[in-house]
Amino acid sequence: MAEQTQGAVPLSAVIADAATEVALALRGEGDPYALSGILQQENALTPAAVRVLGADALAPYAAEHRAAPFGADDEAVVRQALAAYPPGADASQVSVWTYRGLVEASHAFLPGGAQHWPPAPDADTEWVELDPWPKLSHRVSQLASLALPKLASGLAEQLATRTDDLSRGFVRAVRRRDWPQAAGLGRWLARLPEVPQTLGLDSGLAFVRQMGGADPRVALHVAAAQRFHGRGW
Repeated sequence: MAEQTQGAVPLSAVIADAATEVALALRGEGDPYALSGILQQENALTPAAVRVLGADALAPYAAEHRAAPFGADDEAVVRQALAAYPPGADASQVSVWTYRGLVEASHAFLPGGAQHWPPAPDADTEWVELDPWPKLSHRVSQLASLALPKLASGLAEQLATRTDDLSRGFVRAVRRRDWPQAAGLGRWLARLPEVPQTLGLDSGLAFVRQMGGADPRVALHVAAAQRFHGRGW
């Protein structure tokens, strides 16, 4: 999605502000989270921002105690994003999976359940086995929002067979000071079982937050690893 503007506010700023609110809610700070309170339906950039954040737009509802009651305005924001940016026939796997993650999060965390929200589209997992570890690490870091509980269980099972490769990617990202990739990989590793003890994931995630936490999405990924998986404190 190309960056757009509404007045003087770029899409990147809207996404950053929303990611900051999500991170605050996951850390138990700030006001109770309400999606429609930070991303209003009448804002032309809202559908794109929700689509970029994916399931993370709904992460505080999985945490429950940091979210306000979900209402009709919140539902409208989610449906607007799903309708505006479905993946096309030639969409990348990242686009398909992030869309699927938003649909799954709607099923899992919002009222109405599976009968109330559209079905999740099919998404390929062949790449998990075939990608070399650098490419795998890059792609998985882009899918960090799917590391939420109850989401992408099949993908998580397959990624569990490649924790060594994802750990290599995490170390490389930290060494290269690529904080977004390190945070996304670290968040997935926090969810996966049998991560090598020698990785030092907790101290690694804490370091990533210290060095890269000025990036709202880095802060969000580390906060999610802490809140949902108890890692990175």
